[in-house]
Amino acid sequence: MTTTTAFSRTSTTLLLALGLGSPLMAGADTLRFGGNFTDDHSSSRAMAIFQEKLAERTDGELTAQLFPNMQLGGAGENVDQVSSGAIMGTWIGVSYLSRTVPELEALSLPFAFDSREDAFALIDGEIGELLDEKLAEAGFTALGYMELGFRHVTNDVQPLDSIEDFQDLKIRLQPNQTHLDTFRAIGANPVSMDINEVYGALQQGVLDGQENPYSIISTKRLDEVQQYLSDTGHFYDYIVVAANRDKFESLSEEERQAVRAAMDEAVAWQRQTAAEEDEAARETLIERGMEFTPISDETRSALRDASQGVVDDLRDKIGADIVDRVLEELEA
Repeated sequence: MTTTTAFSRTSTTLLLALGLGSPLMAGADTLRFGGNFTDDHSSSRAMAIFQEKLAERTDGELTAQLFPNMQLGGAGENVDQVSSGAIMGTWIGVSYLSRTVPELEALSLPFAFDSREDAFALIDGEIGELLDEKLAEAGFTALGYMELGFRHVTNDVQPLDSIEDFQDLKIRLQPNQTHLDTFRAIGANPVSMDINEVYGALQQGVLDGQENPYSIISTKRLDEVQQYLSDTGHFYDYIVVAANRDKFESLSEEERQAVRAAMDEAVAWQRQTAAEEDEAARETLIERGMEFTPISDETRSALRDASQGVVDDLRDKIGADIVDRVLEELEA
């Protein structure tokens, strides 16, 4: 039996124990959401705010039940559970939906974002509306986009002072083809792996490194198995709160409005909180003993140049229109 199969069976058993094994087993007045972020991550705390605000707005007639910290399995399993209707929704990095909705990869252009403000302007505008439509076609309803943040590389081999230092590093990435192609382009050896397996793989030396926002590196305690930290900022990443479209649309109009209003409050709080905690998380990692090496302008330029072929490939894959629209909006 493979580890994945064993984990899937364990997750299935847990779902049945919780009464989540079938869409018919979940009451209409309780919306169940599963997530892989830890309890103390800002997104999980934001979901707790959503839970509170939803109950307030509906006088307790409609409530949310939350399962953070991989209680229902990893991110990939959470997506499957939402898709099947076993749970109402999940909050996950958008990359975990990119295989289902390839257009989401337009958000993963390497070294394209200068600030989180640019990132939010993009997702809150016409590009976000287009992606919401694509998600709906795939059976999902996007309830909001939180900050996951700029992603940075850690490793246990050497400080990253130049593009040459990335050569052949075995680095874990999310299951996003653009992410994987970018790291191949800069000379690394990328490996797609669910977040629930990363700590153990780093601890055992199966991987040399990984990349994540500072907040995830900190809350997942990856500093315990990694020595070197950089500020590559190679991608900006979002967390999407995605619901099963049919289950969401089966709610009354009043209930749907309450869900969206409560989620808007939670998302606004998370975006502000995540921005405040980003720098603090980096300092925490340094205080815990990680060696921080900032990426020089020269190295960043070399990394950007080496990865630009990925943008051309993405145009061919998902269409030049959406890629160019993203670039134009970011440049504007």
